[in-house]
Amino acid sequence: MTGFPRFHPLHTPGHGVSEEAVCRAGPSLALVKYWGKSLSGDNLPATPSLAVTLGGVHTETRASLSQADDDTVSVDGAVQDPARYSFFFDTLRRELGISARFRAASTNSFPTSAGLASSSSGFAALTGACARAAGCAASTADLSAIARAGSASAARSVFGGFVLLPAGARRAQQVYGPEHWPDLRIVVAVTHRAPKAVTSRRAMEETRARSPYYFSWIKKSSDLLPGALRALESRDLELLGETARHSYSLMHGAILGARPPILYWLPATVSVIHACAAMRAAGVGAWETIDAGPQVKILCLSKDADAVIARVGALGGGIQTILCRPGPGLQYGPGLP
Repeated sequence: MTGFPRFHPLHTPGHGVSEEAVCRAGPSLALVKYWGKSLSGDNLPATPSLAVTLGGVHTETRASLSQADDDTVSVDGAVQDPARYSFFFDTLRRELGISARFRAASTNSFPTSAGLASSSSGFAALTGACARAAGCAASTADLSAIARAGSASAARSVFGGFVLLPAGARRAQQVYGPEHWPDLRIVVAVTHRAPKAVTSRRAMEETRARSPYYFSWIKKSSDLLPGALRALESRDLELLGETARHSYSLMHGAILGARPPILYWLPATVSVIHACAAMRAAGVGAWETIDAGPQVKILCLSKDADAVIARVGALGGGIQTILCRPGPGLQYGPGLP
């Protein structure tokens, strides 16, 4: 589907238009993990995923229309490979019914390409900023479908709170807003700040092609979703935390089963996992989850957040912590908080 019938033009490019649009998005932390692409193509997810959009960290993107022949994107000052963004921009132009080229610059308030879902917030913020720069008032659902072309998890980041992306879906859907669970906290344990050696996209392809556990992972991931939704509805942290732990363990098991195996964890990663187990044994609710990288995200309640931060900080090794909570969807500037 193309053209403007679905969208209201905010302005006509070149006629009194602001030269720059600003959009901010938080990364999407999957509790039931997305890992694997549908064989049908078009960057559709092979597994369902249930996630929380993080407040406390963000990507901020500034986009404007360009007179150049090509789109350009920089992230934290580094110019990006146009090939990584070509399908996204082609999809954006088709869905918005425009022909414009864009110049965009993104900055992250957290380490980039290091296993902290920067692609989810990055493509979500890029989608919002480009749509605004082009003068198109698209719905959040349509922005979700466009963002998915860049990163499937970005389809979730355009929404705030708790978000579901079904297997094979073109857009995500909000399950609850951030106000559903105001007491939930997410402590991000940053164990290594450098970009990971194997990108998520490449690792997904390697897992599907070379891991004997991949299709078992696909089935089991779907099986986990109903219980996770019930836990979220009742705000049952123990059930949700155990489900999240099971999901990341299965995902990394499938990744390790590839030939050659892909191991994202570092010694500090394992130290945080053991620390969470020790905290639970001592009565502190701390439930970890890990994406494709060495970082650990710990679910807890506000009353336990200080204890979790202190325990992780005591591990040493340069581990840093960031305290997050359920956050908003896309925010537009100027005047961002």
